[in-house]
Amino acid sequence: MINGADGAKLSKRHGAVNVLEYREMGFLPAGLLNYLLRLGWSHGDQEIFSLDEMKTLFDLDHVSRSAANFDPAKLLWVNQQHLQTAPEHELAELLGEHLTRQGLDPANGPPLARAVAALRGRSQTLRDMAEQAHCYYQEFEEFDAKSAQAHLKPTTRAGLIAVRQALTDLGEWSGEAAEAAVKDVAVRLELKLGVVAQPLRVALTGRAASPGIGDTLELVGRTRAQHRIDRALRYIETHAGAAGV
Repeated sequence: MINGADGAKLSKRHGAVNVLEYREMGFLPAGLLNYLLRLGWSHGDQEIFSLDEMKTLFDLDHVSRSAANFDPAKLLWVNQQHLQTAPEHELAELLGEHLTRQGLDPANGPPLARAVAALRGRSQTLRDMAEQAHCYYQEFEEFDAKSAQAHLKPTTRAGLIAVRQALTDLGEWSGEAAEAAVKDVAVRLELKLGVVAQPLRVALTGRAASPGIGDTLELVGRTRAQHRIDRALRYIETHAGAAGV
């Protein structure tokens, strides 16, 4: 999401913000152009345009004489639509640039294209995507307090232990295979999938929100997943007394 400083910039009229700042905030050129074009021009009810469509469909006859209002929320929405359709390899390169800008090494994690595929549907900007990807390219310092309180507790310990063993025994490491292993654990322990998957998600990413559990496991990788589950189990053991258990 857009942070406070960026939100303040977007609250101003677009002319007050340098074009390069939009790039740093993670906006795609096509998304920004699409939004600016639609400020004073229309083509029926169509909202999203490719670069080719912008070139071929734009005409002066449909330019409005009324003053346009800059809407930061609409700009984010338009950019999000372009994130869904932009070529994966292009987004991967841009994601790598944002990760590097944020102090991370893109080589210290999954292929960038794989991260794009998992995160593009959850992101409004490339910088937003990069921030969500942090846990796949470096260790996080601590669990989100609310997420840990809700999901890392003695009652979820058995599920985490069973999942860790199932993942250790897994032959092929892929999102599909890992997700199937988690589902098998839930069936075996007669638990709802969420009761197993949510504590695992917190263990893997530090928070309760992430892509699907199979994608998350694939992005984290087997070795990191094992270490992070162990860390979550230690957290449960350490905090059990404080929780009155």
